[in-house]
Amino acid sequence: MNARRPRIVIAGTGSGAGKTTVTIGLMAALKRRGMNIQGFKCGPDYIDPSYHTAVTGRLSRNLDTWMLPFDTMKEIFLRGSEGADISIVEGVMGLNDGKDPLSDTGSTAEIAALLESPVLLVVNVQSMARSAAAVVLGFQKLNDGVRIGGVIVNKCGSAGHYHIVKAAIEQECGVPVMGWLGRSEDIQIPERHLGLMPAIERGELGPLFSSAADMIEHGIDLKAVLTLAHDAAPLAWPATRQFVRQEPHEETRPTIAVAKDAAFNFYYPENLELLELFGANLCTFSPLAGEKVPEDADGVYIGGGFPEEFAAELSAQKQVNEYLKAKIEAGLPVFAECGGYMYLTRSITDRSGVAHDMVGLIPAHVCMQTKLAALGYREVKAVRDNLLLAEGETMRGHEFHYSVLTAETDEYPHAYETKGLRGAGYDGYCDFAVTAGYTHVHFASNVNAVRRFIDRCAAYGRTRRGSNGAR
Repeated sequence: MNARRPRIVIAGTGSGAGKTTVTIGLMAALKRRGMNIQGFKCGPDYIDPSYHTAVTGRLSRNLDTWMLPFDTMKEIFLRGSEGADISIVEGVMGLNDGKDPLSDTGSTAEIAALLESPVLLVVNVQSMARSAAAVVLGFQKLNDGVRIGGVIVNKCGSAGHYHIVKAAIEQECGVPVMGWLGRSEDIQIPERHLGLMPAIERGELGPLFSSAADMIEHGIDLKAVLTLAHDAAPLAWPATRQFVRQEPHEETRPTIAVAKDAAFNFYYPENLELLELFGANLCTFSPLAGEKVPEDADGVYIGGGFPEEFAAELSAQKQVNEYLKAKIEAGLPVFAECGGYMYLTRSITDRSGVAHDMVGLIPAHVCMQTKLAALGYREVKAVRDNLLLAEGETMRGHEFHYSVLTAETDEYPHAYETKGLRGAGYDGYCDFAVTAGYTHVHFASNVNAVRRFIDRCAAYGRTRRGSNGAR
């Protein structure tokens, strides 16, 4: 079965070329015209999708060909773009940058080819004239399975400069240049790791999105961009799908509480959707706002986010933290990743050197630092049976954090053996009721983990109801 999905991939010649400016500006300009826009982000990033979601009003999604099988990535695109007038996919790094310098594996180019999507290439042409054509020509030649359907030139010194590079590119490359941005027209995106979600929730980014729309309307041929997107051929659904509802008996349907607030907000949408599709009821609670885990919760999922930025506030919620610790010690299953993992430890020391008590369950302390501690893809293999994986089973995900964790004991029960692009190691903590780690895993990389987690939560729920005398 084929599906019509007007779509375009916004790619850059490299990081900083201006693809985020173009992506957000296009979304905002088309939204002004009453269009229904679906955003996607190549790679595992959580931050750019949050901007997409704020601009479009639709939940943005990640597309990744390292964490996920090709068909699963395509299924996520087709599911997410249902009902949208156009899908705009923001690339990552340069068009051909991915896992391997000798191939397009894991790159924006690979995703564009698999989705049979035209690419709008953003090129920084500062201090260039005819050479801009050589840049575009090189990208055209590197992978003939990727269709560069148009070019936007950024950092032009003037309208005259724009017309010079436009003429050169169109003559030598045979692709239309659909517009330009000047040298002072990059939108000023707020600091990406500090307080982003509160700013979005308060609506403070509205003026930024409006300015981005104005910029795009001034310099870009929107009609040409839309025509290019609508030229994309229909896409075939994968023969086998991962996202299929599995109806359990209602009495076995566990309730999983998801921590959701400014401190904990990094979740792949598909992780939550798979939990629901495979039989869980989801509810949310806010540790930051003083909300305890709901009394009827059969399991808890605490995602990543910015607990270090709210460490004092989280520490002050002593009843919340003590209640969660007591529930876990009584057997409540909890899966936590990155920020959630940090929250379950004894303490977080912030960048000012002040230590803040946390839940206190995991015998370790976290210390923030100014330099990046870990960044990259990870394949995790269970060291022992845990909430998600049987010993030896694997999943894929991504790690990104500035904190360092120090265990109180040499016998620290790691959850995973990890393998990344730059070596192997260990991650996380595991005991009967808790599985936690720095790695943000994608459930669609191993859907059996979803079933296993739900089964554990359902078993706890039956025990809890039995001990309460419930029938």
